[in-house]
Formats: sequence, C-alpha cells, structure tokens
Amino acid sequence: MRPAHLTAEPPVVLVAHGSRDPRGAAATRALARAVAAARPGVPVLPSWLDHTDPGPAAVLRDLAAAGHSRAVLVPLLLTAAYHRKVDIPAAVAEAGAAIDVRVTDVLGPADGTVDVRLLAGLCRRLAEAEPGGVDAVVLAAAGTRDPRARGSVGRVAAALGAELGVPCRVSYASAAPPGAGVAVSRLRAAGARRVAVAAYFLAPGLFHDAVRSEAERAGAVAVAEPLTDLPELADLVLRRVDAVPVGSPV
Repeated sequence: MRPAHLTAEPPVVLVAHGSRDPRGAAATRALARAVAAARPGVPVLPSWLDHTDPGPAAVLRDLAAAGHSRAVLVPLLLTAAYHRKVDIPAAVAEAGAAIDVRVTDVLGPADGTVDVRLLAGLCRRLAEAEPGGVDAVVLAAAGTRDPRARGSVGRVAAALGAELGVPCRVSYASAAPPGAGVAVSRLRAAGARRVAVAAYFLAPGLFHDAVRSEAERAGAVAVAEPLTDLPELADLVLRRVDAVPVGSPV
C-alpha cells in the first residue's frame, strides 16, 4: 500500500524507441495499461521517439497545459546508449520549462546491477517457450555500437546464466556480432543439445522475427517472446519511478 502522503504523485510518461511495426506500439500501450493498473490514480502515458505519435515532448507539453507541474519520464530502453544519452534529453528540452521532468534509469542494469524483476521476466518468458528445460541459453539483444551498453547486456547474460544454472551467451540482431544463429551454433558445437533463446526485447518486431528465424535454423529448441507487458516489467518500471530523486538531472 502506498503511503497516504504520496497520493498526489506526478504523471508517468513512458518513452519507447518506436517502430514501423504496429506490434511495437501495441506492446508499449499494453505496458502503460499494466503500469497504470499497478499504480491506481497515477496517469501513465505512452510516447515514442520515432515512427509513432505522440512524442515525449508533445505529451509533456500537454501535461503542462493540463496543469501538471511535474512528471516522471521512464525510458523504455534496455541499455543506456544513444537514445538515452541524446534523444531523451533533447525531448525534455523541447518540452520547455513549464514542467519539471525527472528522468529515471533505463530498464536494463542501473549502476551495474541487474534488477531481479528483469531476470524474473526473462525466466518467465523462457519457461513459457520451453517448459521442459534447457542446457544452454542465448540472450538475443537488438544491438548497439556502444561498448558500455554491450557490457550491460553481457551482465544480464551472466546473471541469467547464473539464475538458470546453464551457460548463457549474448547475440545481437544488428550493429555487433555474433548473430543469434551463430551463438546457438557455438553452444551446440560445445556440447549443448537443448539451446533456447531469451529475447532481450521489450516488444515484437522485425529484429525479434529475424532472431527467431536465425535461431530456429541453427537448431534452437525454443525462442522466447519479448517482455512486453509482463507484471515483472510493470513492477520494474515503478521501481525506476520510485527510485528517481526529486530534481534529478536529465
């Protein structure tokens, strides 16, 4: 139960990357509904950096026009790469000074720590895809050229492997090797017979489709669905909201 003095919480604005694939926007809207259901009375509004309207600056301006003086913006990103470092601060600046905006950490590892909720969501999706168990896992991510962001994906893979008690290797759908098929093949060549792929994606789309195709051709026994609107992900969003200090920098 929330303390009584926190009844006037600021609106929460979720900011997704955006995709030409309509499944991406649908997943973001579903997550917004899940977060709102978990925090009754707090407006939770989706927005996108590209391809889908509204953008975060427009949502923030609308909130200011409606009389809100504060908002919390949550980047629906799994790494703190270009979009967190450049696009989101630019969107906040574009919104102007009429509303005080606090920006949370991304949903991936913050300060090097992999949140237990993120791990639980990945494990749930894997169990849904292959309830019979596996002897190795590939963590398939979108990909980035940012070495620090790739390092954070590696930390998630290490934590997931430790949680499951099996080897876990990283693959990328773009920007960096190896691809999902190569990662699956390497694990099979090392002796694994039941290799599954954990989808380090927040929403379905072309990247996840490509991962599924590559991994299945390489002999993966299962490819998990993206995290989308899992309760674990909604909990993680709210954990990020609650952790951001008043007046935190963009």
